[in-house]
Amino acid sequence: MPQPPNEGPSHRRPHSSSMAEPYLEFDLGRELEQLHREPEWERGQNARTLVKYDTMRVVLTALKAGARIPEHRTDGRITVHSVRGRIVVHAEGRTFDLPVGAVLALDQGVRHDVEAVEDSAFLLTIAWPGKRGDTAS
Repeated sequence: MPQPPNEGPSHRRPHSSSMAEPYLEFDLGRELEQLHREPEWERGQNARTLVKYDTMRVVLTALKAGARIPEHRTDGRITVHSVRGRIVVHAEGRTFDLPVGAVLALDQGVRHDVEAVEDSAFLLTIAWPGKRGDTAS
């Protein structure tokens, strides 16, 4: 499975606590402020994994106006929840306009891209049907 944007080894940052505790709570405004202070933001996008369970990830992604995440796919089902600005997702020959508060769900393997119409942020949730790497049902 491809890694979320900016989550490669050179972009990982230390987390103050585990991303897989029994409960996790976030202030998205504060998380976005932090993303905007980091050097990656100057290149047009930055992301941070907030939750990392075996069967689920939640990634906060910030995009500058006009920034684009090229077409890709994931092995798990996803939701894209717009939390700031406005993004457009292209998938399955359709264009989905996601203003603040809109949520889009895509089945596993659906190829899609994301473009920021204005400075934007979204929560990406990736859910796998079982433990990663476990092919048994």
